[in-house]
Amino acid sequence: MSKVLIIDDEAGIRSSLKEILEYEKCKVDVAENGKDGVEKALEGQYDLIFCDIKMPGMDGIEVLERLTMRGVTSSVVMISGHGTVETAVEALKKGAYDFIQKPLDLNRILVTLRNATDQVALVKETKTLKRKIQKQLTSEIVGESTAIAEIKTMIDTVAPTEARVLITGGNGSGKELVARQLHEKSNRADAPFIEINCAAIPSELIESELFGHEKGAFTSAIKQRAGKFELADGGTLFMDEIGDMSLSAQAKVLRALQENKISRVGGDKDFSVNVRVVAATNKDLKKEIKEGNFREDLFHRLNVIPIHVPSLKDRLEDIPLLAQHFITQICGEYGMPDKVITPDALKELQRGEWTGNIRELRNVIERLIILCPDKIEAALVKKYAVIE
Repeated sequence: MSKVLIIDDEAGIRSSLKEILEYEKCKVDVAENGKDGVEKALEGQYDLIFCDIKMPGMDGIEVLERLTMRGVTSSVVMISGHGTVETAVEALKKGAYDFIQKPLDLNRILVTLRNATDQVALVKETKTLKRKIQKQLTSEIVGESTAIAEIKTMIDTVAPTEARVLITGGNGSGKELVARQLHEKSNRADAPFIEINCAAIPSELIESELFGHEKGAFTSAIKQRAGKFELADGGTLFMDEIGDMSLSAQAKVLRALQENKISRVGGDKDFSVNVRVVAATNKDLKKEIKEGNFREDLFHRLNVIPIHVPSLKDRLEDIPLLAQHFITQICGEYGMPDKVITPDALKELQRGEWTGNIRELRNVIERLIILCPDKIEAALVKKYAVIE
């Protein structure tokens, strides 16, 4: 259903145009002047806006200019009973989708509506495809080493199931990519993928972040708020750095996994959630259990399928593929042709310790792309890539 806004100071025009559009199954809002029209256009997401050019106060051209400045992407059709070629040309130059003279012709309105609706649908589809392509580029696991091949095989095997997965590995090694691939290749791929970094949230707030809270549950709880479990309902919840979670929060997560039910902080009602949990940590959880920092029962709930992501130092043979992948990705983001990297430069990169793993390699490649004028050579790697 298309959503349409009519901006016109003539009540008869608003009424008749609204009737026509509603007959075509559109959802229609109206505004009787330019100021109200701009406010409604900024508040709502309209597929199409019909706007009179000649209105007292703010005229149609000014409405169009303000909407353009504020980033409103709706198609705007100008209508006028005093139209001239010059007026039409000015409106189109300002970004109007079309220009229709009064009295309004039914067939012209319907043709404009269909064309504008098709254009909006095409723009949305293009944006969706771009997001999918970008998603694939950013979540792709790059590498042909034995360790990476085993991880890819494990993902293909485990993803279609509902099994919980515990991903281990150093910081920057690519644990999040493994989690995303598990989601994208699962039966939940069209549902939400929700992330939470347990190490980045203070212990006193982690329960509210995970389970949500009711209004008034604590001083700053001015309204009800859904937590990550609730937002991930039907999809996947990726709990990164779960080894840093407080013991009290661990107990609630364990209950949620056992019963598939949660309750918001400050609430007394339980409600069901359907969430697949994928957890990750850079810690040795068995050691944390011995030291009393992690619940053993929660560990066994999470560790149904363990996947270990090796450090970059343990798969140096993947560096040429990773380097080219990042060159293509980063140059694309900067809108420049791909930089060439020489074989000697790749060998120089393979000499690094890479304590920061994949994240560090990407940063180094970005630095080289910016600082190397033509191509990335070994001497420039030595000069600019401060590799630990």
